[in-house]
Amino acid sequence: MAESGEATQADRALKAKHRAMWALGDYSVVATEVVPELGPVLVRESGVRPGSRVLDVAAGTGNAAIPAALAGADVVAVDLTPELLEAGRRLAAERGTELEWREGDAEALPFADGDFDTVMSCVGVMFAPHHQQAADELVRVCRPGGRIGLINWTPEGFIGQMFTAMRPYAPPPPPGAQPAPLWGDESHVRALFGDRVTGMHARRRMLRVDRFSRPEDFLEFFKSSYGPTVAVYRAVADDPEKVTALDTALRDLAARHLADGAMEWEYLLVTADRTPE
Repeated sequence: MAESGEATQADRALKAKHRAMWALGDYSVVATEVVPELGPVLVRESGVRPGSRVLDVAAGTGNAAIPAALAGADVVAVDLTPELLEAGRRLAAERGTELEWREGDAEALPFADGDFDTVMSCVGVMFAPHHQQAADELVRVCRPGGRIGLINWTPEGFIGQMFTAMRPYAPPPPPGAQPAPLWGDESHVRALFGDRVTGMHARRRMLRVDRFSRPEDFLEFFKSSYGPTVAVYRAVADDPEKVTALDTALRDLAARHLADGAMEWEYLLVTADRTPE
């Protein structure tokens, strides 16, 4: 019992850390200025229809949830970080649409079994630390025959490489936490879902990002706006040598990927149907 209590406390501490990390910077500007195309792609590929009941898991500021609502769906956006939800509410109001915003953990979703026609996540659920628990929840809340749709950064793509570059400067992950970019590996996702889904399709695609004309522009933007990057810099703030080394690693990464003022960021698009009962 003592070990179970300790594990629960450790999980709560980890989730609190994740909640605080994503509140750093300004993810809404990342979603609207860097990756805005991803949400509409996921909505289209997930087959969202007017009147369908849709859940966007780890929704952030609504990159996918808002386009789904604009398509006429009945949408619930759930995220661990209330600051992101509040920003999403403002963005939805600006775009003239309404949806439900709920605070909740992707590994323990506050919804009934089979409650949604479509369950999706746009570079969101991949950051939940316990992948199997998160996958189990995606399946649980999707109705039999319903659709699960995901967009995840790949390990080999730009964002996967960015997390690899940051790893030496970040605090070590707690036991049991898995690297987020694993969700961008098709075999990993297939193993997580197993025979609980049918007709799974996984396609690697590229997002063209033309927000940064120079490596320095990318570096300064991500240092100030992207929560995970802000958190890593805070972890080494008292060590100028590490800050300089991290600057160099991220600047060099961007330089390798920039060509004619644009980068190509690889992601994995996954769609699958929950196995009928």
